Amino acid sequence: MMTSLGHEDYQAIGLSLKIAGVASLASLPFAIATAYCLARFRFRGQMLLNVLVHLPLVLPPVVTGYVLLLLFGRQGPLGQMLEACCGIVLSFRWTGAALAAAIMAFPLMVRTIRVSFEQGDGRLEQAAASLGAPPVAIFFTITLPLAMSGLVSGLLIGFAKALGEFGATMTFVSNIPGQSRTIATSIYGYTQIPDGEEPALALAGISIAISVVALVLSELLMRRLNRHRKATP
Repeated sequence: MMTSLGHEDYQAIGLSLKIAGVASLASLPFAIATAYCLARFRFRGQMLLNVLVHLPLVLPPVVTGYVLLLLFGRQGPLGQMLEACCGIVLSFRWTGAALAAAIMAFPLMVRTIRVSFEQGDGRLEQAAASLGAPPVAIFFTITLPLAMSGLVSGLLIGFAKALGEFGATMTFVSNIPGQSRTIATSIYGYTQIPDGEEPALALAGISIAISVVALVLSELLMRRLNRHRKATP
């Protein structure tokens, strides 16, 4: 199967890995903050925040991509602002594909990380607070380390989701070789042409293999987290 792939296909594989990596890493700090707020606090508007976070999971990806095009396209308000002040253009660029992938992966990352915060041992945090430790120090020295397996698991799930993103990416940045052509859009392109079955199958196999590795690692980390929770007195 590998011999049926050409230069543009390998370029699409590399670009997919780059987009998925940037999307998941850039989303991680926001996912941690959102998950922590949803897990540990009760506030007015919490339900609305929860709905907005998970909206990309239930919306058709094409709708998400279209909204991104309206907002971040070269004629969109945010797109014009970014281009005028920073020279950043997202539409029909790999950076736009990373933005679309990040938005689609964000809900899954938040859900996974939120579970790790909810299962955290609050006794250690209370003990540190009673000794006078400031909340910021408690968060970075106790809360985050205890949730580390969940954080890494969420990162891997986000990476796998971003790797396979298609609908929002296709709508927002199209399928331009070297700029926005990913594994998913390449497979779609091959299904539209005669004799495209072999390279489409090869790319599908590669995509499945990468995603399976990410999900297996995520599952192993979550099991380790659960064993640690049970072993903690």
